[in-house]
Amino acid sequence: MTIRTVRPNRGQHFRPRTHCLKKLDAIVVEMQDPKGGVKGSEQKLNVTTIPHAITGSNIVAWISNKMKTTTEEAHVFATMLVAYGYIYPLQNHKKLVMCNDSSLYRFQTPYFWPTQQWVPEDSDYAIYLAKRNIRKKGMLEPYEQGHYNHLHEWLNHKWDFIVMQATEQYKAGRDRNKADRVVFDCQERAYWIVNRPPCHTHSALDAGPERLINPNAEEKITFDQYRRVNIFYHQAIMRSKVKSSVSLGALVKYITSYKNHDAFLAPCLPSNPWQTDHDAYWTLNMRRVEVPTKMRVERWSFSLFELLTDLRGRDDFKIFLKKEFSGENLAFWEAAEELKWGTASSMSAKAETIFKTFLAPGAPRWINIDGRTMGLTVKGLEHPHRYVLEAAQTHVFMLMKKDTFFRYLKSPTYKEIQKKALNPEAHNFSPAQLEENARNRSPGIHPIILWQQEEEEKAKAAAAAAPVDVKAVMSKIDRKK
Repeated sequence: MTIRTVRPNRGQHFRPRTHCLKKLDAIVVEMQDPKGGVKGSEQKLNVTTIPHAITGSNIVAWISNKMKTTTEEAHVFATMLVAYGYIYPLQNHKKLVMCNDSSLYRFQTPYFWPTQQWVPEDSDYAIYLAKRNIRKKGMLEPYEQGHYNHLHEWLNHKWDFIVMQATEQYKAGRDRNKADRVVFDCQERAYWIVNRPPCHTHSALDAGPERLINPNAEEKITFDQYRRVNIFYHQAIMRSKVKSSVSLGALVKYITSYKNHDAFLAPCLPSNPWQTDHDAYWTLNMRRVEVPTKMRVERWSFSLFELLTDLRGRDDFKIFLKKEFSGENLAFWEAAEELKWGTASSMSAKAETIFKTFLAPGAPRWINIDGRTMGLTVKGLEHPHRYVLEAAQTHVFMLMKKDTFFRYLKSPTYKEIQKKALNPEAHNFSPAQLEENARNRSPGIHPIILWQQEEEEKAKAAAAAAPVDVKAVMSKIDRKK
């Protein structure tokens, strides 16, 4: 028979929350102070008198008074102390929660605190379950019975030793008086519920996957690391700084520009759909609406990024560039965005198309970028990835930002769309009308349907912009004849 002695450790070797747990230790020690802590007294539990018992309401009141917080937050914090095993219940053992009533609790002995970092071994848990099995005469909880059967199968090579230890501990426990026996049983049960919780329940000590580096250890800094830190701080000191007056002025300018476009600071026109259940706001601000609103057109003038982010504004910018015969920069920027956010399977084909259309010598829509950026981009296209066009895209974006964007704002195209833009009047719904809107609320268009419509529009636009093959058209006409 093969004896399995190696079992994966369920507890973490490195505890990442030691600093947080030490703060909880200090608070629990302060709660046990005889003068200013939570007052404990002897309480009757069934027919047994339990010393130093405290009620849940006293714990919550002490935390609320000490931390100057509300009762609800104090209740949550007290529940966290129970979940971490600093306080254990004397009555309801199955739920590690704090009840803000006369339910009885006791402070856990520091030996069982999480900061001790004792690894809960399977053999210790097996001894505890075997002892409970002897005391309860085989009537364990369902989850405990499952753990007991599993450990019996796993540790069968030393089960006789486990049963012997459990029997000796059970006999030693019978020599104690009843109050001490009940207290120790509650302490031990609370410890194992925290460290071996029932199936499908959450444990407060779960900390994710095992860490390879101890986050609590003091890092030893080498001479080379000190040298690098020194160079970094030297460069930071020598770097030119922006005056506080300039940075504050830029912040004020940004807030002044965007305050009327923030739904939390300014009302939505014609009305807030989340409050009135009226979809006029969504209808007027659809992605490719024919006539946009004045607020939307005004936002295009803030920056080139705002203009290109709005699909309606980008379409208007395309019209302007088409009139100036300089649409290749924007076309390249859009192609780079499609490569960046497209599927991985089409990445190589898109990269090849972009190279032939915009970057190759004699390309039909060749873009004018500096030689260094062109060299890096062409070399990167030999092994294409999502961000291979990042440098060229940034260069083209800056060219449009410094030149084309400002000419667009002064052009008749932008001024014409400003005149046509809608300025909806605010809705003034009465309470009866709001109720009627809520009853007649429409589900709206699903985002997937909107995306499909946009893809169809893109395909139609691409087909319309594609060059016409005269020979193919003539051959089709001849076939019909």
